[in-house]
Amino acid sequence: MQRRFFVSVVAAVAALVAGAAQAQTALRVMTHSSFDLPKPLLAQFEKDAGVKLQIVKGGDAGEMLNKLILSKAAPVADVVYGIDNTLLPRALAAGIVDAYPGAAAKRNAAAVMADSADRSGVVAGVVPVDYGFVNLNIDKAWFEKKGLALPKSLQDLSTPAYRDLLVVPNPATSSPGQAFMLATIAGLGEKAAFDWWAQMRANGVKVVKGWSEAYYTEFSRNGGSRPIVVSYATSPAAEVFYSKEKISTSPTANLFLTGGVFRQVEGAALIKGGNPAAREAAVKFIEFLRSAPAQQALQTTMWMYPAEPGVVRDPVMQHAQEPAAFEALPLKALTEQAAGWQQRWTQVVLK
Repeated sequence: MQRRFFVSVVAAVAALVAGAAQAQTALRVMTHSSFDLPKPLLAQFEKDAGVKLQIVKGGDAGEMLNKLILSKAAPVADVVYGIDNTLLPRALAAGIVDAYPGAAAKRNAAAVMADSADRSGVVAGVVPVDYGFVNLNIDKAWFEKKGLALPKSLQDLSTPAYRDLLVVPNPATSSPGQAFMLATIAGLGEKAAFDWWAQMRANGVKVVKGWSEAYYTEFSRNGGSRPIVVSYATSPAAEVFYSKEKISTSPTANLFLTGGVFRQVEGAALIKGGNPAAREAAVKFIEFLRSAPAQQALQTTMWMYPAEPGVVRDPVMQHAQEPAAFEALPLKALTEQAAGWQQRWTQVVLK
């Protein structure tokens, strides 16, 4: 009897130790610096999955991807969120992502990672999580005060009336900057696009390192001198959401010009060589990102549109209308030509 009791106690202790070890399993999640979901939502995921989240913010999306590529031999993450359709070719070429076995790869998505995807939107294991549109935003009060008509085309911006009015993030250091450059190429054609950029250089376009500097320092809405800025279609909604005063209309507006709108699709993926003990939890995390609670929350935390069809839109998103048309480039073109386009842009605009 005593022996059976002793064996039972040992077994119970072993089970408790094993359970504690399982509960303490760390799930390393690499994200870009804009990743933001409510803490209670993340805590609930940890409880449901039995893991401890380690969110590692890797900087801008491009910088984040560089860190994953450089650590390929000894991965610093088990799952990544924030690889977008402009960075997808580099991620695939580096071979850092694994195939995805979860349910999100078997159902429809509202946006696809590349033109080669089926209706699930998944490309080589990268699962679409959200999408947005990079486009021009304008300061409505500035234009009303000056009595200047809004430009109706990108070409208008190269005329004297709009000299020194536009600020753009550098495509080499900013993902929205890169997306806007790609939009001009897709919408105008390569030659016409770089001719336009040359004209804009002569017309006083200002180039800054990143979106934050463009929007919060140079944009006239925030005290700068430039009333036109490269931003997002959701930015007017964010202006309403964060306003200190209760307002019913946004002080900014979108300009959806041909050659000036790019659809950015952000995805999540399993990291090849990640911790095998965390693999099941990594799959659960991607499914969590596509769950209704996360898809609803990201609308007013990361200011993107949900990739999961049928998710209810937050009321403030009425100020974030989607464009009727946008520019896109085939994955093959992005893979073969994006680096060359970037170098050419630098030569035309900065040197």
